[in-house]
Amino acid sequence: MTWTMTVTDLKQYTYCPRILYFMRCLPDVRPITAKMAEGILAHEAAEAREERRQLRCYGFKTGERHFAVSLYSAALGLTALIDLVIVQPDGKPIVVPIDYKLSDMAGAHFKLQLASYGLLLEEEMGLPAPYGFLYLIPERRAERVPLSAATKLEARNLLAEMRKVVESEVIPDPTLRAAHCVNCEFRRFCNDVV
Repeated sequence: MTWTMTVTDLKQYTYCPRILYFMRCLPDVRPITAKMAEGILAHEAAEAREERRQLRCYGFKTGERHFAVSLYSAALGLTALIDLVIVQPDGKPIVVPIDYKLSDMAGAHFKLQLASYGLLLEEEMGLPAPYGFLYLIPERRAERVPLSAATKLEARNLLAEMRKVVESEVIPDPTLRAAHCVNCEFRRFCNDVV
C-alpha cells in the first residue's frame, strides 16, 4: 500500500462520495469556504476551553486527557488527528475518542468518523473503544456515541470502497441528500446535480 486515507476522507465520503473523488483525484482544487474557516476558529476555541474543563461533561471523574492525538495504521491504510482522547476514565481499561464539531447534531458521517478513531486507538493502545463523544460546539454539549462492532465494520468496508473510487478515478454518484450540496465547497464541480 503506497498511500493512506485520512479519517476526514471517510467522514466526507459518507457525507458525499464525490468529495473524496475531488480531493484525491483532482488534487489542489479544494476551495476554502467561509463555513470551513468558521469551523476552524470554533474548533480552536473549543480546544482552549477543553483544557480548563473538567471531565464531568463526559460523565467521568478521572482519566488521562491527551490532546491532538496523531495515529497511523498500516493495516487500515488510515491516518487521523483526534481532538481529544481520554484513557482509562474512572480507572476503566478503555480509551474514549472525542471530536469537536461545529454542528448541533451528530450526523451519521460524524459517527463513522468516531468509529474509525476507535479502530485506530484499539490497534495502537490495545484497549477497547466501546464509545466516543461528539462535542457539539454550538450547544456546548457532549453527545455519547456507541462504537459498536457493526459500526466499526461499516467503517472498514467504506475504506475498501473508497480505495476503489480513488484507484479507478471514476466519479461516483452524488449524495442522495441535496441539502448536503448547499454548503459544499465542491458545489460548482457538480453541474450534473445543481
